Amino acid sequence: MLFSGTKMSDLSITSILLIVVGFVSLGVSIYFFIDLTNSILQKEKFAVDQQAFDLVRATSFGGAEPLAKGISKAGSVIFMVIVSLILAVYLLFFSPFSRWVGVYFILAMGGVSGLTAGMKSFSSRDRPVFKGDYHGATSSFPSGHASGALVFYGFIIYLFAISKLEPKWKWGINVVLALIAILIGISRVYLGVHFFTDVVAGYLFGIAWLLLCLTALEVTLWHQRRRQRLS
Repeated sequence: MLFSGTKMSDLSITSILLIVVGFVSLGVSIYFFIDLTNSILQKEKFAVDQQAFDLVRATSFGGAEPLAKGISKAGSVIFMVIVSLILAVYLLFFSPFSRWVGVYFILAMGGVSGLTAGMKSFSSRDRPVFKGDYHGATSSFPSGHASGALVFYGFIIYLFAISKLEPKWKWGINVVLALIAILIGISRVYLGVHFFTDVVAGYLFGIAWLLLCLTALEVTLWHQRRRQRLS
């Protein structure tokens, strides 16, 4: 587990800082997500959405669209389902971690999928008319690619953080994973299938849901570790 102490005196300064930053991030994410969602429901328009599409037009180059499509697939439903099932089986039956890690991974991915789908049906935001060749079957808000990618790759970052790898490898791998999650959101705007605010909302919701799941997991592991000490 990330925080190995059973009481505050056992926690290092780094652990305490991580806890504080985590809760602050959770609160900020929830606040801005609710505020943005309320604005979308009131059919407000955002200048940043048009500015993002203008930036795409200004920076487009040959071969960029196929690259964006390839990156986008790393956050697609099919990819996420297949890889998540493989990782869930590994975490439940073959990994050195507690099986609770696998349980909460399933909860994290299943929850973000179901909740994002529910919010899409509630918001009913039309897809952007940008490139004119895409007609999404679901609401544009929030971006399911963004929320799903953040929870999926964020959870893997957590797994590497609690692993026994050397710090230099942890940092290197986790930076790459974080970049993938960010690029997936950028690719959705570049392809014209989501507004910039759709992606931001997806990330905000993803951060909030991931932090809630990881907090619950840490508490569960803390109780499990405590019971083992007392037995």
